[in-house]
Amino acid sequence: MAVQKMIRAIALVGVSMLMGAPVQAQSRTADGVDALEEILVTARRRSESALESPLAVTAFNAQMIEDAGIQRVEDVIALTPNVTIATSQGIGTSFVSIRGITQVRNGESPVATVVDGVLQFSAIQFRRELFDIDSIEVVKGPQGALYGRNATGGAIIINTRRPTDEKYAYVQLGAGNGDEYSVQGSVGGPIVADRWYGQISANYLDRDGYLDNITRGEKADRFEDTTIRGRLIFEPSDSFSADFRAAISTHKGRGIGFQFQGVDIAADGITASGFGTDTGPVDANNVLPVRDNNIDTGERDMLDFTVKLDWETSLGSLVSTSSYTDIEDWSDSDQFPYTNAMSSAALFGFDGTQTGFFELSAFTQEIRLSSSSDSNIQWEVGAYYLDWDRFVSLSTGTDTGQGILRLERAPTTDPRNPTTSFLADDNTNSAWAIFGSVDFSLTDQLDLLLALRYDEEDREQNVSPLQFPAGVPGARNTTSFDKLQPKITFRYQPNDDMNLYATWGEGFRSGQFNQNGIAAVAAGAGLVGVTDLVGQEESESTELGFKGRFADDRLRFNAAVFSTDVENQQFFSFIGAISAQILTSIPKVSLSGAEVDVVFQATDNLSLFAAYGFTDSEIDAYPTDPTAIGNDAPYIAENTANLGFQYRTPISSSLELFARADYERRGEQFWDVNNSTARDALDFINARVGIEGGDGKWSLIASGYNLSDEKYNSEWVAGGFSAAAPGRIWNVKFRHEFF
Repeated sequence: MAVQKMIRAIALVGVSMLMGAPVQAQSRTADGVDALEEILVTARRRSESALESPLAVTAFNAQMIEDAGIQRVEDVIALTPNVTIATSQGIGTSFVSIRGITQVRNGESPVATVVDGVLQFSAIQFRRELFDIDSIEVVKGPQGALYGRNATGGAIIINTRRPTDEKYAYVQLGAGNGDEYSVQGSVGGPIVADRWYGQISANYLDRDGYLDNITRGEKADRFEDTTIRGRLIFEPSDSFSADFRAAISTHKGRGIGFQFQGVDIAADGITASGFGTDTGPVDANNVLPVRDNNIDTGERDMLDFTVKLDWETSLGSLVSTSSYTDIEDWSDSDQFPYTNAMSSAALFGFDGTQTGFFELSAFTQEIRLSSSSDSNIQWEVGAYYLDWDRFVSLSTGTDTGQGILRLERAPTTDPRNPTTSFLADDNTNSAWAIFGSVDFSLTDQLDLLLALRYDEEDREQNVSPLQFPAGVPGARNTTSFDKLQPKITFRYQPNDDMNLYATWGEGFRSGQFNQNGIAAVAAGAGLVGVTDLVGQEESESTELGFKGRFADDRLRFNAAVFSTDVENQQFFSFIGAISAQILTSIPKVSLSGAEVDVVFQATDNLSLFAAYGFTDSEIDAYPTDPTAIGNDAPYIAENTANLGFQYRTPISSSLELFARADYERRGEQFWDVNNSTARDALDFINARVGIEGGDGKWSLIASGYNLSDEKYNSEWVAGGFSAAAPGRIWNVKFRHEFF
């Protein structure tokens, strides 16, 4: 089966060559030559050109990030084939799918996200505002041998701007629909000549929202985000440097964001009167208005500190990276079925209230020793340690119309909002890994790359003594997960303009505990196959790829085919009556597909780009419900495509016109194992137009997203829970650089 899918995927690449790919490494050179700028990537922990790298990587440098109007991770993903994201809830929740490896609510991410060399330990960190960024790389395929746990689908590598001996400063002001305004800026440069360099960057964004709450007569999706970053570099000599980084981020926005399709509505069009079909069909295309009588709120506070030390020694480059992170994430909202109805003792769970609280802190330490860049054999060895604590509580309460009380570590009997269920546990976790890689030059044209990593993770769950009504209050549970993750890559470069590679690798995503007692609750609700412990997910993947540049480096073409077998792919289920969020597993899933990308510098002023990705998924084993065998795996868009152009031309001696348009197609997508409903394919048109002047020192750009005002659900959960996405969005931004 896997071989047949691989053959079909290879054939698809041949058919798809004219359909193209991502906004990858394209830029007009400073002297106006019709050539594409060489982009350097660091996905293998070394600097090399994107063409030479034996990986499927979509790379964006600082200029490309600015040109594409990338403001957050979602914008990057929209420009990358075979990668999608659903953003239905608060800022701390997201659902990435990369080549069919999917993320689940409250679960581990399927991609390793690395910011300035630090591996993020929690999916709550993933969504953030991107500003003053030097580069972004999206690497597809298993990267566990390099990055370890949770890199089964790939890696996203983000590098912020590094201060240098040149002064740098800019300010950006923005405004848009939803009563949005933003302020952003950065200043950096030398502090002590040839020794100390520093930079401070900040971003503030405030928006009332795009979606209307028809019950409350106000916006339902407020967004306010503040981030401040500081960076200090000490370089006393050519052989040593110290990089100190700190960041603080606060966010206020929506919390849950769901509506329930299977409910009857009273004559006022707002209040729930029972369960039925008044709100329309239970399917992924039914977009409902927000009817909550309580304010849907979410908050996230993050604090990060990092110290990175680099030594050049006689053995090679020694790098030590230490980090500390503290996160607090809070949400509250109306409970199922999210309307103006009030709950009572006789109607437990009928439109009550719900809260969620996460508190996390983590320390990480990584040490790497790698060969010098001019060595004939490139090698690296290292070790990694992670220690983190997580407290989580999920509660429901009686909705008396007097608002929602904030609950963190204890339930309440306050008559304004008495608690009706409280599930909480404290988790103490640790993980460690050792890893190494070596790159042999077998001939002048052929390289063999070997990588191996062993990860082990220990988890301890301590159930709150105040938990009720499910589980065993005060219970203690322990478990461990581990995996040896090998990777083999052959790279053949017949000349300087072509690269062919083949890789095979294994990866794993850590398992975890469901909240204690949830299996019994699920069984009572008719869900079978749910356990209090979710096992680890393991994958084995093969990839063949080609990269080439043609027409005097005005045309670049990349293609790849892949086949992946997954065991225990993690999946999410939901019981609305007690807001129970449950992780389960699909025992066997097979994935295969292909992707191509094309970038063409048509003239000095005009560049064209296109992308196409295809992922075929199939459930091969599911004892819980054998009728699901042969179905598509959930949360996977079978097809993704991008097509666009970018144009710059002088309109006077000091002004340039800038114009860019992007078309994105996101294919049909199922949301559950039974394929009960599919969201139809989505088509988005985004555009940016404006003027630039002062030798690139300032710009005024207007941007529009989803210009066709497509109405759709950003996520749909089995049972009829839908989350509406915003429609058309626009903003205008003025940017001025001072040096």
